[in-house]
Amino acid sequence: MKRLLQIEYIKLWNNRASRVLIIAYFVLLTSIALIAAIKFDIGPVKFHLAEQGIFNFPYIWHFNTFITAFFKLFLAIVIVSMMANEYSNKTIKQNLIDGLSKKEFILSKFLTVIAFAVVSTIFVFVVSMVLGLIYSDYNELSIIFSDLEFLLAFFIKLVGFFSFCLFLGIFVKRSAFALGFLILWQVFEGFARGMLRWQFFDKDTTEIIMGFFPLNSMWNLIKEPFSRLSAVQSVANQIGEEIAVNYHVHWYEVLIVVAWTGIFIYLSYALLKKRDL
Repeated sequence: MKRLLQIEYIKLWNNRASRVLIIAYFVLLTSIALIAAIKFDIGPVKFHLAEQGIFNFPYIWHFNTFITAFFKLFLAIVIVSMMANEYSNKTIKQNLIDGLSKKEFILSKFLTVIAFAVVSTIFVFVVSMVLGLIYSDYNELSIIFSDLEFLLAFFIKLVGFFSFCLFLGIFVKRSAFALGFLILWQVFEGFARGMLRWQFFDKDTTEIIMGFFPLNSMWNLIKEPFSRLSAVQSVANQIGEEIAVNYHVHWYEVLIVVAWTGIFIYLSYALLKKRDL
């Protein structure tokens, strides 16, 4: 495994575009700390975003994993480009000639996906911990280390999404087309939701069905955190609305994403095995 990871590391780090995107991704993960600096002082009105409770433990685990998950598109570009370069530079054929089996080749790519997800999760954990220790109103250990399920969901979400990108990179062979297919699939899931809701089912049944679609299942792992804020809850109560959302990470949602991850990796291997390189 170490040898396979070393091979991928050399390929990625020697590619300038990939290197820039990876660095930019982790810089953006760190930049979430800049949210704490957002202040508005307009006469008697003083607004400091960090004082609104977004960095309170354990809410910070939910908020930061939800926000930073949007940055995964940077690594998605790296992954599809990684596969496109294998074909365009013919390194995939050379690796196989040098004795690397197709199974080992796919394993090396999946290990890269796992490595990206692990490092990203650790990065978010460290940044969140530092911000929480600085700004949180609650610093008891039992509170700090509660709701860490969101970090697990974040990790699984990244692995699932990157595995999908890996499959698209192998399936399409061209990074631009692979990313286009990713966007097209997102549009398809949105269209499917609209058609199911309009023609066949009620809202709840439609959401249950959509929860089995790949991108939607990944989205469902971490629900939006904004309605959890006390300020939002207070406004809702004042206008007579009740916000009833189950924010927890559910085992069946995790299982669906894990299943899709297995499907994407298997299809990647089956496709590569079938092709004459």
